[in-house]
Amino acid sequence: MSDHLQFPVYISLPIQWGDMDAFGHVNNIVYIKFFESARIAYFEKMGIVGDTASNVGPILASTQCKFIYPLRYPDNIWATAKVVDAQKNDRFTMEYAIYSQTHQRISAKGSGVIVSFDYTTKQKVDLPQNWRKAIAEIEKI
Repeated sequence: MSDHLQFPVYISLPIQWGDMDAFGHVNNIVYIKFFESARIAYFEKMGIVGDTASNVGPILASTQCKFIYPLRYPDNIWATAKVVDAQKNDRFTMEYAIYSQTHQRISAKGSGVIVSFDYTTKQKVDLPQNWRKAIAEIEKI
């Protein structure tokens, strides 16, 4: 089984020529964008992208990345996401991995803390029940 299939959400993205820096590898900030793409794909699967029924939505509180293997053009990657901790009242933690399809190996790993945020009051709020249910279904927990 491919490593990316160990994550419930994964998307394929191309490495663009413009993603590289002067040292000839993908610039560090691009990995954060890959994580964002995987995170948004997860939110889409949860059904919360474009949800205008409430003013509550996710907001990224923190993120980190560990670089493992440099990516270069041309290549395609799998950007992956999973929720590893949804036990807090107002937040959950996601883990990400970036896999080089050419080299068949992990290029980077990371995580992010996502907070349930009321964009009207500008304050964190408890995770909506539909979010908890969606995460449980996606993660099969």
